[in-house]
Amino acid sequence: MTGSGFKDHFSQASSLYAARRPTYPAALVDYLADLAPRTALALDAGCGTGQLSGLLARRFDRVIATDASAAQIASAVPHERVEYRVTPAQASGLDSGSVDLITVAQAAHWFDLEPFYAEVRRVARPGAVLALVTYGILTIDETVDPVFAEFYWTVVGPYWPPERRHVEEGYRSLPFPFAELEAPPLSIELAWTLDALVGYLDTWSAVRAAEKALGASPVPAAREALARVWGDPARERPVRFPLSLRAGRV
Repeated sequence: MTGSGFKDHFSQASSLYAARRPTYPAALVDYLADLAPRTALALDAGCGTGQLSGLLARRFDRVIATDASAAQIASAVPHERVEYRVTPAQASGLDSGSVDLITVAQAAHWFDLEPFYAEVRRVARPGAVLALVTYGILTIDETVDPVFAEFYWTVVGPYWPPERRHVEEGYRSLPFPFAELEAPPLSIELAWTLDALVGYLDTWSAVRAAEKALGASPVPAAREALARVWGDPARERPVRFPLSLRAGRV
C-alpha cells in the first residue's frame, strides 16, 4: 500500500480481505463529500480491495482508487465510476489541481508519508480535503470481548508489525501537516456470526506472521475459544469498530 519499500502484508490473502473486511458507514462518505469543494473526483489511495472506493462513488462522479498491490486490486469489487490503478500512493498519475477529496482508509500507517503528502498537495484543487481513516479494535459484548482481547494482544500480539500501533492510537501520532477539521463521532456497526468474526481474524497480518513463525495458524484455536462464549454459531451479535478520522484542508 506504499510505493518503494512497499510492505506487502495483504496480497497473499487478498480474496479473504475483500470478502471479510468490514465496510465503512455511509455517514463517513456523506461527511467527507459535504466538506469537499466539489464532488467531481476523489482519490482513494492505498485502496486495498476497495472497501471505501465504491462507497465514495455514491457521492463522487469519478473515483480513482490506487494500491501498490496488484493482488489487492485484482480482488476489488468493480464499480462503473471507480477506476482501479496498481501504483504507489505517491504516484497517482492524476493531473495537478484536479482532485476534490483524497482518502486513505486503514492504510496510512503503511505509507511513506512525506512523498505521499507531496502528491496530495500536487493533485488537490483549492480547498480539497484529505482524510486519513482507521478503524480500531472491535467490541462485541462483555462475554466475547475478553476472549477476543486475549487473541489480539497475547496470542498474535507479538506478531503485529510495528506500524499497527498507529491504528491502536487512532492515527493521533501520525504527522498531519494540514489545517485539521473537527470530525463527528463515527463507527462501523455490524451484525456478525461466529464465522464472520473468525473470517475477519484470518485477514490479519499478525495471523499470517504467526502462522509463518509457528508453522500453523492460530485461528482454529481462537475459534474454539470464541465458540465457548458465543453460543449458537449462527447467532448474529452486534459488532462495533470505532472510527478515527484525521481530516484537513489541503
